This record gives sequence, C-alpha cells and structure tokens, in this order.
Amino acid sequence: MKSIGVEFVRLFAGTNVNKIMTIEASGIAPAIMTGYLMDLPVVFAKKKSPRTIQNALSTTVHSFTKDRDYEVVISSDFLTPKDNVLFVDDFLAYGNAALGVIDLIKQSGANLVGMGFIIEKAFQNGRKTLEERGVRVESLAIIEDLSNCRITIKD
Repeated sequence: MKSIGVEFVRLFAGTNVNKIMTIEASGIAPAIMTGYLMDLPVVFAKKKSPRTIQNALSTTVHSFTKDRDYEVVISSDFLTPKDNVLFVDDFLAYGNAALGVIDLIKQSGANLVGMGFIIEKAFQNGRKTLEERGVRVESLAIIEDLSNCRITIKD
C-alpha cells in the first residue's frame, strides 16, 4: 500500500492538492496512505446517507457491478471552495463513481486537481469519459483486455 501512495505522490507532485478524497470502502486504504505521505487530510463520501450528516451534498451513482443506483453523500463541512482535491480510488471502469465525485466537488465549489486509480479497465472507457470533461487521470496499472481467461496489461 505504501508503494501505491508513493506513486500517487510522485504523479501529483507540484500540484496544488490540499485534500485527498475517496468513496467508501475500497478506496479508503490507498487514499489514507496517499494523504499520509502528502501530509494532507483525507475525506470520503459515503454510499448511504447517515442520519447524523449535516449540510449534505449528494449525487446518484449507478453501479454496473451491482446493477443498482446508490446515493453518495459528503458533508459540505468537509469539502469546501478552498479545497484542491485529488480523488484516489481502487478501480476505474466506466467512470460512474468518478462522475459522481465530480458532481459532489462541483456542488461544494472545490477544485478537482486530478483522479488517481490503482487499476484501470481500459476496455470500459472510463478514462475517455473523464478526460472528455477535462479531468486529469492517472492509473498505476491499466488492463487492456480480460478475455479468454487472460489479463492483458498495458506496457
């Protein structure tokens, strides 16, 4: 996990990031490591709105894996117009979760510096979806193909 964080630090060095963001739950570990190494706070959006959340920002995200929509929420107390956000997550597939995060960041008035993913499934076109919106995307490993029981990694 430390090596993942080190690589995100290298990729986003020289940017004005002042906050790391992710969505629960599998993005939390790499986001925390990246935040720790950059000495930055880490916040995460929840996939279900807790009753205790105040000043909630919310958006709807469709999960192709689970074939359902879910609400993603974060308090505007944790994401403000002063923030320059680096989003860190485990997978980039179609980009639906990332689009939800972009919506939350826009609602908050914060600035999205970039998005870092551990693994990208290139054949599902999430990168294209994000880059068409002007988002900087960095992936540590890119899977080009998953057919015939073989994984093809981009060099």
